Amino acid sequence: MDPDAHPALRREHDLLGEMQIPAEAYYGIHTVRAAGNFHLAGEGLHPELIRALALVKKACALANRRAGLLKPEIADAICRAADEVAAGELRDQFLTDALQGGAGTSANMNANEVLANRAIELLGGTKGDYSLVHPLDHVNLSQSTNDVFPTAVRVASLRLLQEATGAMNRLQGTLQAKETEFAGVLKIGRTEMQDAVPVTLGQEFAAWAQAVKRDWWRLYNVGERLRQINLGGTAVGTGLNADLRFLYVASDILREISGLPLARAENMIDVTQNCDVFVEVSGLIRSAAVNLAKISADLRLLSSGPRAGFAEIRLPELQAGSSIMPGKVNPVVPEAVAQAAFQIQACDLAVTLAAQNGQLELNAFLPCIAHNLLKSFDLLRGAADLLATKCVAGIEADEQRCRQLAENSLGLATALVGHIGYEKATAIAREALASGRTVREVALETGLLSAEELDVILSAGEMTRPGVPGRNRPGPREP
Repeated sequence: MDPDAHPALRREHDLLGEMQIPAEAYYGIHTVRAAGNFHLAGEGLHPELIRALALVKKACALANRRAGLLKPEIADAICRAADEVAAGELRDQFLTDALQGGAGTSANMNANEVLANRAIELLGGTKGDYSLVHPLDHVNLSQSTNDVFPTAVRVASLRLLQEATGAMNRLQGTLQAKETEFAGVLKIGRTEMQDAVPVTLGQEFAAWAQAVKRDWWRLYNVGERLRQINLGGTAVGTGLNADLRFLYVASDILREISGLPLARAENMIDVTQNCDVFVEVSGLIRSAAVNLAKISADLRLLSSGPRAGFAEIRLPELQAGSSIMPGKVNPVVPEAVAQAAFQIQACDLAVTLAAQNGQLELNAFLPCIAHNLLKSFDLLRGAADLLATKCVAGIEADEQRCRQLAENSLGLATALVGHIGYEKATAIAREALASGRTVREVALETGLLSAEELDVILSAGEMTRPGVPGRNRPGPREP
């Protein structure tokens, strides 16, 4: 091969002039200009966003064909090209940076050009011969970036929402399994990092499971707001240049081919300019991330040691923890999950700032919203699955350690208050601390309670449920 040979080029033009494009490229001049202008995130469009753009373009081609606005052979070629892109092909032809000016115009044009040139190829033509299939006149017919890109973001978000809620549901189930497994493991609870009152290890896992369940439920419900799309609204939501025959079927077709519960927004001007729904979704992801970070921090504390810390639970050992300290194993999964949670919270701030800085009929910063929101979905899904499979599922309890710490804790004095009063219970706690003995030993020495009474009062079943330990409680009333 001649080392001085140059790849074949084709010439394309736009309103700014002409450029040479690699002849075999499916992208065109608009994509090349955008790729040259924006080098910010260092990441391309999210794969799910590319897939969503392809689905939107297919739905529009079908709607335009049904409306008689697009020749069947052109519409079919665009649809075939869109199917290929949606299946993951031609991803290397999407060159635009995730962060871009123009409210997503560069991403929309990139999709238009790739689909047009692939459709041309399918029709037997040569890439760049836009007399066969034109990126704007055909692929973008009846559309604007301002309805295509927001719709694609919502489609991508709904799909990733399903994945994220699935992961949260799996984590909840894993935590609940440990709740059952550790139901009988008595330990000391802690408030403000000081001994409090006894709980079971199962109760701690139950509380984490409940928090994750709330996050799952909130995220599941927010899909109702995400499903409202402005496809057909074109530039500002008024539907200018969108034939009514197109407008009334495009959303329905997209719902059918995507399998998502999409609906045309009642007020498309609202959906075109306002991004508060994305802020809501991002905030719910952030709330879930906060809970994952808190759970991760608790797991690190409870597993700290193995000899100089709490050491009440043992996390799965996944990798060596130090290049200098032999035998050290670190809680790497909770640490990684916490870092994902920190990143989600940073993404949420970016989404919030981008949403509030939209002006009038359009938010120019939707690419920033899309980039950070879709990344947050990925992080939440990955973090929840990682925590469930690589950590929680393999946690073991050190029952002897848990019971030892509980029995030596001053927190057991709280269980005596209902029988001997706060002042006497306090005196017992202070004496136990000063003498190094247990609350039970000191309480028995005072003669205020018998050994039999203490056995009942200080039992796990009595101290970890509502009521005064050791006192008979009436059962529930009959209805």
